Amino acid sequence: MERLVIEIGEKVIFKNREAVIIRIVDIDQVSIQELQNNVIHTVKTSEIKNYTNSTKKLPDNNISALTEKEWDEAQRRFEIIKPILGNRKNFKLIESISIDKKIHYTTIYRWLKLYDETSVISSLLGHKKNGGRGKSRLSNEQDIIINNSINNLYLNPSKKSITKIVRDIEKNCKDKNIPIPHSNTIRKRIKSLSEEEVLKARFGKSKARDKFEPIKNSFPGADYPLSVVQIDHTKVDIILVDEHYRKAFIRPWLTIAVDVYSRMVVGFYLSFDPPGEMGTGLCIANSILSKEIWMERNHVEGEWPCWGIMSTIHVDNAREFRGNMLRKACQNYGINLEFRPVAQPHWGGHVERLLGTFSKEIHNLPGTTFSSPESRINYDSEKNASLTISEFEKWLMTYIVNVYHKRNHSGIGMSPLQKYKEGLMGSDLINGCGIPPKLLNEKRLKLDFMPYTERTIQEYGVIIDHITYYHDVLRKYIHSRESLASNSPKRKFIFRRDPRDISTVYFFDPEINDYFEIPYRDTSKPAISIWEYKEAVRKLNSNNVAIDEEAIFNAYRTMEKIELKSILETKKLKRTTRYADKRNEQKTILVNDEIEDNPKISFLDIKPFEDLDDEAFT
Repeated sequence: MERLVIEIGEKVIFKNREAVIIRIVDIDQVSIQELQNNVIHTVKTSEIKNYTNSTKKLPDNNISALTEKEWDEAQRRFEIIKPILGNRKNFKLIESISIDKKIHYTTIYRWLKLYDETSVISSLLGHKKNGGRGKSRLSNEQDIIINNSINNLYLNPSKKSITKIVRDIEKNCKDKNIPIPHSNTIRKRIKSLSEEEVLKARFGKSKARDKFEPIKNSFPGADYPLSVVQIDHTKVDIILVDEHYRKAFIRPWLTIAVDVYSRMVVGFYLSFDPPGEMGTGLCIANSILSKEIWMERNHVEGEWPCWGIMSTIHVDNAREFRGNMLRKACQNYGINLEFRPVAQPHWGGHVERLLGTFSKEIHNLPGTTFSSPESRINYDSEKNASLTISEFEKWLMTYIVNVYHKRNHSGIGMSPLQKYKEGLMGSDLINGCGIPPKLLNEKRLKLDFMPYTERTIQEYGVIIDHITYYHDVLRKYIHSRESLASNSPKRKFIFRRDPRDISTVYFFDPEINDYFEIPYRDTSKPAISIWEYKEAVRKLNSNNVAIDEEAIFNAYRTMEKIELKSILETKKLKRTTRYADKRNEQKTILVNDEIEDNPKISFLDIKPFEDLDDEAFT
């Protein structure tokens, strides 16, 4: 992952000319000196680019494409260099780790350099070799059998021995005519389990908590910016209107991330969809990325100098935070995913108080539902609704950047922005921790935090949920196998997709180590969301119709016509329709003549901020 390091002496590119950072003026402002003519400029960090040697390709392995063995090795190397990351000039520490781990110190320095260049743990493996064809490796079927035996027999109160687990795996492989993995492979897999995980599974949560959970008098570890970031969801107290017909819709969901040290909002994600892995992943990605492009898209001016990888993400125990995709993505970027203790709600107090603060301001907006039915007596929320999700996102971003961040916070005795800058830059009383590097590949970062699926590639392409996708980039992987052996299983590849528009999937090419967009094989089919797809499948099932690609899109077209007609007569749209929000705002809307000619449809002249009090922005 390409990143911009903001430190004195760091080489950068400014207007296609080489320069070096000579002074850090502010979080998002530096002084640079051109190397060719020694001219000095003071510029925004968004105006400079990372200096990279074009002949050198940095390793940036995709975690989803790594084998279990490779991922274990990357984590082992990270644990070795982890104590050094915050104490790089302690040569005695490096020497003692080198001796203790029996690894030459030059190897440790090489690992440090790889991690510094990419900020992801998987890069510690270096460049993945293209060779190795014909060598044995665990297949997906073997992995499933091993994991099932470990979970069902080893990680439970029965406390079966490792020998018993090995025998059970051998038996299951024989029954399914699958090659039996070596016993040492199974033993290593079991030994890689954390002691806390084993203790919790075998003796219960309380036993594991007594041994491993630290004594907590206050929120631990939140000692500098981005040390701990809390994430939570809320259903916002406002009814929004649809993007096309401005008819009353439903209340949106807000996923928000707050830096515990400074109370700064580091990112958020707004959607009509209930909380899930997708929204959580995009909220984390938005939190890590620089905000300039996002603010420019929303036409918001102001200062939001939050970017960089957080050390810990603190969340509650909801299902969307427990997914394997989110856990692996956080591990790959070196983020510790920590869960709130059960029945101790005060641990999420920072983000919940923030959401409470936002609610008070949102109750002043047209279409608010307030916090209770009693509060909205004599107020028709649907009738007064006037903001679309795009307009509300702009309002929310404006409020965060220009009001909340600059207002004095009683818990820290200053504004969040002032506290955040003090933590990074330092003051007369404290030393700053330094400005975090900027990750520059927005597309790659967001894809890494999106849900993924694995599929084999056939001559017609790849099928995901009955829909066929194809592009010539898939051609060389058609009928690929794990090895050259005749009985080798077919090779599976990583595909990711945005649930809001499944007309395109993103294929991870393991050789090029990058994503490619793969469209529908039949590009005449309309773009739909996963929710529209599921609704079409539900309709087909209820009518006992065989499910295939053509039937799905026929059902979708029928539903679309019904939905468009109902818009004229109902007060609000269904959540699944693409007319409701901006998930497909670039797509052409196809309506029949009867609807196009209907005079009832009109686009209101809405001014989304006219009902706000002026003092809300003072």
